[in-house]
Formats: sequence, structure tokens, C-alpha cells
Amino acid sequence: VQLVESGGGLVQPGGSLRLSCAGSGFTFSNYYMSWLRQAPGKERELAALISSDGSTTTYADSVKGRFTISRDNAKNTVYLQMNSLKPEDTAVYYCRAARRLGGSTFEYWGQGTLVTVSE
Repeated sequence: VQLVESGGGLVQPGGSLRLSCAGSGFTFSNYYMSWLRQAPGKERELAALISSDGSTTTYADSVKGRFTISRDNAKNTVYLQMNSLKPEDTAVYYCRAARRLGGSTFEYWGQGTLVTVSE
């Protein structure tokens, strides 16, 4: 099982980035997908989540209206479009796949990709 994130980097405030997370080794379309982030010295927090079929999305208040999560189950990939980036968006962004089955939660994590928002 693998989740591989890409698309992170350095961007100026007000700029945009698109993160991608490609899954393999599991049935991607059975899992809800989320992007979490961890800023230096802070706890990991949920940024955005999308249901297995893409019909439902949820966002943290801090990113609502600026970030968009989407998925392409044919490509086993989830995306995070980040616009109007702020310095406080600087963090390592992690992709997570999860599903509940028989009372248990199964989850997989990517290795993370660093997003730095700075002049």
C-alpha cells in the first residue's frame, strides 16, 4: 500500500498550489480521503475531507473558501487545490485514506509534502 503526495513547495502569499496524492495497493474508491496538515510546533489538523464517491466534502474553517478537495477514482488520486495562500498555511501536508469496516477503521498515510508560504 502506498500514498504518494506531490506538489508542495515554496509560494508567495496570495499564490496557489495544487497537491496530489496517488494511491496504490488498495481499492481507492472504497476509502474516504483527507488532507491533514501539521505546522511547526503545532498538532496535526484536518484541512479537508472527501467521501469515497466524491459527493461530500468537509473543510476546516481556516481553509474554507480557499481550498478545494477533489478526487479522480479512475486515477486513484486525490487533489487539494490551494488558493489565496497565507503564511499560516505553511505546514507539512499529509494525505490519508480511511474506511470503516466491521467496527474497525483502516487507514493509510502518505509521507507528507512541505508547503511553505513566504515572501
